[in-house]
Amino acid sequence: MATTIAELVFIPAPGVGHIMSTIEIAKLLVSRDHHLSITVLIIKPLPNPTFGSGSGITTYIDSLSKSTMDRISFIQLHQDETPPVMDSKAPVASTQAFINSHCKYVRDVVADMINKPGSGRVAGFVVDMFCTAMIDVANEFNVPTYVFFTSNTGFLGFMFYIQTLCDDHKKDILELSSSSDAMISIPSFVKLVPTKVFPATIQSREGLEIFLFCARKLREAKAIMVNTFMELETHAIKSLMEDRTIPPVYAVGPILNLEGAAGNMSENDVIRWLDSQPPSSVVFLCFGSMGCFEEVQVKEIAHALQRSGYRFVWSLRRPPTDQTTRAPTDYEDPATILPEGFLERTAGIGKVTGWVPQVALLAHHAVRGFVSHCGWNSLLESLWFGVPSATWPIYAEQQINAFEMVVELGLAVEINLDYKKDMFNHEVDEVIVMAEEIERGIRRLMEDNDVRTKVKEISEKSRAAVINGGSSYASVDYLIQDFLVAEDVMVTEVAVV
Repeated sequence: MATTIAELVFIPAPGVGHIMSTIEIAKLLVSRDHHLSITVLIIKPLPNPTFGSGSGITTYIDSLSKSTMDRISFIQLHQDETPPVMDSKAPVASTQAFINSHCKYVRDVVADMINKPGSGRVAGFVVDMFCTAMIDVANEFNVPTYVFFTSNTGFLGFMFYIQTLCDDHKKDILELSSSSDAMISIPSFVKLVPTKVFPATIQSREGLEIFLFCARKLREAKAIMVNTFMELETHAIKSLMEDRTIPPVYAVGPILNLEGAAGNMSENDVIRWLDSQPPSSVVFLCFGSMGCFEEVQVKEIAHALQRSGYRFVWSLRRPPTDQTTRAPTDYEDPATILPEGFLERTAGIGKVTGWVPQVALLAHHAVRGFVSHCGWNSLLESLWFGVPSATWPIYAEQQINAFEMVVELGLAVEINLDYKKDMFNHEVDEVIVMAEEIERGIRRLMEDNDVRTKVKEISEKSRAAVINGGSSYASVDYLIQDFLVAEDVMVTEVAVV
């Protein structure tokens, strides 16, 4: 018996969070239909703060190229001998130019795939939200492109709305985004959105141009897959579905890598410490792969933790020490940055550490609350495990994520909604969040039972969404049918002679 295989070409952005999410959706698709086969084209990153590049992601990418998964293969794309220079004065444009420089190598790989005897039919490209320039390559092969949007539907709607304001209504977006006290109506949100939570990207001319380019290219996609679920973002998803100028939206999440929660973590020092703590007693502070603060802010966090009296685990990372890696590292001795005597005073209730297995900590019964930078993957993980978040956004779209979680959905408490840090230039003076504000947010996080109840309810819904009969499970079914029909990939059976 023989079947025709539909080959999909996945192109994730060169960041560990983007690649991991892409691999998880790839694994899900091939597990759901044996007529699908996926080739993941990996862009090896340059030292670049946009995606948290560093030795860790390089090692991870190298491991993928050597890995074997059923009907999923990995190809590391070639790079130009002289890749685009990362201009610190135009970091977003530099990043986009670097990704776009791989278009010709994608073209070569896909041409080889099509010409290879016995290969399946290329049924579509699935590209990251930052790789939409690859749509032009797919068009050359007369192949449809689907976008895997690794953020939320609210932000997707925000992108489309800003592009409409600029292109159709000739609004000055730079002037709009600089109005710190303005509130505007955006179709993907029920509540008015304050301009102070607009991402820093659209507050500069070069960043806005890249933002608008991505939004325009998103409209060219055949469909957009979003890492969310209907029960979480009901209004946002319906608002996009009702807009005929926007491609079909498939809510396929939560797409999570939960291996860290299921694996053997007994040898991890932090996990062993958590094992000795009472259930639901610990606040966990972690600010993502790029999350780090200067000494003055670190001390304010330390004072807040000590005053709150709550047990804590704090993933404390050191800011980049040079302009080559631009990625945080662990402190050899955290005492050098913390207030004098802090570690001794909190020895019985706290744990200061470097990088931690975030999923494993959120899954632990001792963790009650999560102080988060509001990266979308992190928020989905916290919801999955029923752990409420306190918002401390730092960069990218995290301010809008924080607004959505606190104001729009009531699923988090606020430490700050509009905090922004220049991740391209760590010498810029930071706004300091004072200990009193941090302590107040931690207390709300640990004591607000209304938010906790809502998070527990959405946790159950997130798990129900991805099983048979769930909303995201059904979306994936429709998506697979779209893939199979897209290029008239017909499943045929012939008798074995």
